[in-house]
Amino acid sequence: MTLLTLGDPIPDGFFDGSIKRILELQRDTGAIPWYDGGVVDPWNHTEAAMGLATLGHLEPAKKAYRFLQDSQLDDGSWFGELGSAVPMDEQEQKFTGTEEDIEAPLRDTNFAAYIATGAWHYYLLTQDLGELKNIWPHVKQAINWVVAHQSAHGDIRWAADEPRTPEDDALITGSASIYKSLECAILIARRLGEPTKEWTHARQKLGEALRDKPHRFDRTWESKDRYSMDWYYPVLAGAITGKAAHDRLNAKWDIFVAEGKGCRCVMEQPWVTVAETAELVMALLTAGDRPRAELMLSWLHQWRADCGAYWMGYQFEDDVAWPAEKPAWTAAAVILATDAVTGSTPAAALFSGLHLAETA
Repeated sequence: MTLLTLGDPIPDGFFDGSIKRILELQRDTGAIPWYDGGVVDPWNHTEAAMGLATLGHLEPAKKAYRFLQDSQLDDGSWFGELGSAVPMDEQEQKFTGTEEDIEAPLRDTNFAAYIATGAWHYYLLTQDLGELKNIWPHVKQAINWVVAHQSAHGDIRWAADEPRTPEDDALITGSASIYKSLECAILIARRLGEPTKEWTHARQKLGEALRDKPHRFDRTWESKDRYSMDWYYPVLAGAITGKAAHDRLNAKWDIFVAEGKGCRCVMEQPWVTVAETAELVMALLTAGDRPRAELMLSWLHQWRADCGAYWMGYQFEDDVAWPAEKPAWTAAAVILATDAVTGSTPAAALFSGLHLAETA
C-alpha cells in the first residue's frame, strides 16, 4: 500500500507503466482508444490526454487535442464512438436522420462538453495562452451545442435528438460532468475576455436541477441509481457542496465502497472499478474529506498489472482482474487522482475543490 498525502512527491517512475500504456494506444491521428481494438470516444480520449499532460507529456497531449479539433462535427458535437465500431475514415459522415441511418453513432452532450475540462486543465499546467486561444473556438462551439440541449427545467438532454437516441431524458452522471465542464468553459472564456452570461445561467439552472429536481432525470428508462457514478458525481463536479455533499457520500458509503478494495461500479456486484475509485477519491477531496481520499487512493495500487498500467477492475468473489483490459482512461484517472491528492502540479486543484460560485 502506497499512502500519498498533500505535498508528497509522486515517486520517480511510479506511473511509467501507465504512461507507456496510454502512449502505446495512441494512434498517429492523436486518437486514444479505450484499449487494444477499442473505440475512441471524446470523453475518455480527453481523460487520457489529461493524464499525459499531468506527467509532462505535453506533445502527445496536444496531439490528442488536435484530434478533437479535427474530428469535431460542424455543429460542435462529436460522434460518441469512433474506431472499431465506426471506421476512422468514415468519421466525417453526416447524420441525415433517415431510417437507414438509425445505427449512426450517437452524439452525447457530456462527451462534447468535456473538451472544456481538458483545455482548462492543459492551460493550468502550462499557462500556454496561445494553445488556449487555439482550442477556444472548438470549446465555444461544443459548449453552445450542449447548452442548446438544456430544458426549461435546467436538465440537459443526454444526446442529440436523432432516431438512435429518441429518449428525451437526462442522466445524473452526464449532467454533473457537464456542470464541471461548464465551470471550465466559463473560466476559459473569462481568461480570454469572452462573454459568459449565457453559460453562467445554464450552469446555475443545471446545478438547481441536480440538487432539487431528481424527477427530471431517468424519466423514460430505469433509474441509474444502482451505479456509483450517480452517487458521487454531483459532489465531484461541485454541484452539491458542504454538509449536503458529506451527507450524500456517507448515505451510500457502505453500499458502494468495499473496504480495502475500492468503489463498486454497481451496487449489487462484487466488482470494484479502478476509474470509479479514482473519481471517488477526487469527490472526497472536493467535499473536504481528505483522510478518506488519501486512504482510498492507496487501495488503488494493488490493481496495477505487472506492466505498471491498471486493470479496469477487480471481481473480488472470483479473485480476478475483470475485464482483462487496461484502459487508457483508467490509467489517466489514477494519475489525476494522485495529482489531486498530492498537489504535485498547478492543475491539481481542478479536481480537488470548488473554483467558481454558481452565480458568479
